[in-house]
Amino acid sequence: MSAAVLIENLKKCYGDVEAVKDISFQVESGEIFGLLGPNGAGKTTTIRCLCTLSKPDAGKIEVSGISAIDKPRAVRQRLGYVAQEVALDKMLTGRELLQLQAALYHLPSAFAKERVSTILAMLGLQEYADKKTGTYSGGLRKRLDLAAGLLHQPDVLVLDEPTVGLDIESRVVVWDFLRQLRAAGTTVVITSHYLEEIDALADRVAIIDKGVVIAEGKPSQLKDRVGGDRITLRIREFSPLEEAKQAKELLQTLPFVQEVIINSAQGNSLNLVVQPQSEALISVQQCLQTAGLPTFGIAQARPSLDDVYLAATGKTLMDAELAASGTRDLKAEKKQSMR
Repeated sequence: MSAAVLIENLKKCYGDVEAVKDISFQVESGEIFGLLGPNGAGKTTTIRCLCTLSKPDAGKIEVSGISAIDKPRAVRQRLGYVAQEVALDKMLTGRELLQLQAALYHLPSAFAKERVSTILAMLGLQEYADKKTGTYSGGLRKRLDLAAGLLHQPDVLVLDEPTVGLDIESRVVVWDFLRQLRAAGTTVVITSHYLEEIDALADRVAIIDKGVVIAEGKPSQLKDRVGGDRITLRIREFSPLEEAKQAKELLQTLPFVQEVIINSAQGNSLNLVVQPQSEALISVQQCLQTAGLPTFGIAQARPSLDDVYLAATGKTLMDAELAASGTRDLKAEKKQSMR
């Protein structure tokens, strides 16, 4: 039986920029598969190639065994795509917009009418169905966008950052709905830079950095491979770098400490990888206090997907986001100065 989605050695450039260098992964039928990475990692480009919106420079893409490169029209019939940005005609009602979408997919009128009613009910949109979408909240617009992507009953639903900008309540509604889809047998591919979103939803995940897959597997397996508990601490609310370096040297001498990393993006906080033991927090605090470095805040936790990313790249997702943001700002400034 063919995989729901197969991507091998995908490459895509925009001019001199390598958006995707070499990405490969496989999505099985009936699972939620997550693509996790910072903005600019290549997630959206990968998704656009999968959905036949961009043509790759090299590589193989298949949906249910059908080549997205050779037979894009056949693949589009099997895919539902919900982009990061919600684009709705504000003058149409929710029902009218879905009816238009049904017509674009050439769904038979009787089936389309029934399907529109069904999908509105599935997403709890009945009471808003005959109101203009311009009056919808952000959460309602995202739900209607989901409805449009599911209208033609696709085998695979592809979501690019589905909850970005939504409040917590709206995010929970979307999460619950995606779990219902999986239970009903729909395959879901989701991109996100929200760690908790991928951790909560994905059966398996591929972590992308700079256009390549740096880790792939079940979230629990990826976290187990990292090993050790995590301790995050601050000497002060915004620790001077010299104090952070001093604390790092001290803590590296403790026998249960495996690694210490200074996180400059979060006020020179320190991230420790330690062997699991009940007295770890107390020992760390005593060590620092003896050296005249009392802790401002400290916490211990099991490994997270951010720790997986940190182990693979040497930086946290927050660091990568800030670095990418800085690069974009510099490019914008350069472009502005050339005008």
